[in-house]
Amino acid sequence: MIKRMLAIAVKEMLHLKRDPRTALTLVGMPMVLLMIYGFALSFDVKDIRLAVVDLAGTRLSRDVTRAFESSGYFKLVAHPSTSRELDALLDRGTAQAGLVIPAGLDAAAASGEPASLQLVLDGSDAQTAGTVLGYSQQIVAKLAAQLVPPRLRLRAAAPVRETTTVWYNPDLSSAHFLVPGLLGFILMVTSVIATALSVVREKERGTIESLRATPLVASELLLGKTLPYLLVASFSAAASLVLAWTLFGLTVRGSLLWLAIVTLLYLAGGLGWGLMISTFADSQQVAFQLALLSSMLPTILISGFIFPISSMPRALQVISHIVPARYFIAALRDIVLKGAPPAIWWHDAAALVVYAIVVLGAATARMRRSL
Repeated sequence: MIKRMLAIAVKEMLHLKRDPRTALTLVGMPMVLLMIYGFALSFDVKDIRLAVVDLAGTRLSRDVTRAFESSGYFKLVAHPSTSRELDALLDRGTAQAGLVIPAGLDAAAASGEPASLQLVLDGSDAQTAGTVLGYSQQIVAKLAAQLVPPRLRLRAAAPVRETTTVWYNPDLSSAHFLVPGLLGFILMVTSVIATALSVVREKERGTIESLRATPLVASELLLGKTLPYLLVASFSAAASLVLAWTLFGLTVRGSLLWLAIVTLLYLAGGLGWGLMISTFADSQQVAFQLALLSSMLPTILISGFIFPISSMPRALQVISHIVPARYFIAALRDIVLKGAPPAIWWHDAAALVVYAIVVLGAATARMRRSL
């Protein structure tokens, strides 16, 4: 059995050697997609076009404007003299945000009384507006602490102070949140497509008939088909992690051994699903479309890659339990970002084991009938 399985694996490796484009696609495409999506997908907002209406015209008001400019988030584009001019800038899209500094800013700061800085936002892009609001609140809070005169600090100090500490991603970099999800998305799509096309290619060329005349059983054929692509996909996953560390500074805080084991389980499930698709499709075009639709859309939409599962409708939350990327992305974030031990993410790994067993078993049963 092992000899026959290895013979199929060697045959598939020879095909990859004769067709370097396939091997290059399996290795190169994940890295290219990681670079494209890693830089393109970002929740960080920078160079926000800001217009400032300075009704005070004092040194203090200029310090406020400078604080927004030096934060790295805002770019000053205009100095309208009235709120009506600011409204026109927002209507035209020249500015995304407007800051109105009141005339009594200096007097309020000297007396310790609150002075209201008005921030006007373009809410047509709700997510960007929410992010900008968070940035401005941080800047204003820092300014408020600096503007309280020393003689009033004890009196103005609140009886309770809040200290915020961000764990696992202290810079709140969206790349560190997105890259693990990107790896799950890319590895699933490439692994499913690879094996789906490999078996269908045998059908199109008629070589599947020759395989039927051999003593091969379905499990030997499927394992032989899966093994080469598992090795290539594992190398691709390792190269993608190195690229993520190089480009985005994503370091693995947990065990590399456990990371490798979880990744192999995930790839086994993806390759098994590709084999399952190949038992239904009779052409590479159909196999490619089925592989792309069944792997890409669920991984993006209902795996927790971008959108939190807890905020989805109940029906989609239930459906997400059959999406393997849900468990891989959760385990990957635990291992890579948190350095968590297996006691934290073992249930995600167990779900990947169950998924791999189910899809490989189903693909073997269907292939057995065709052979």
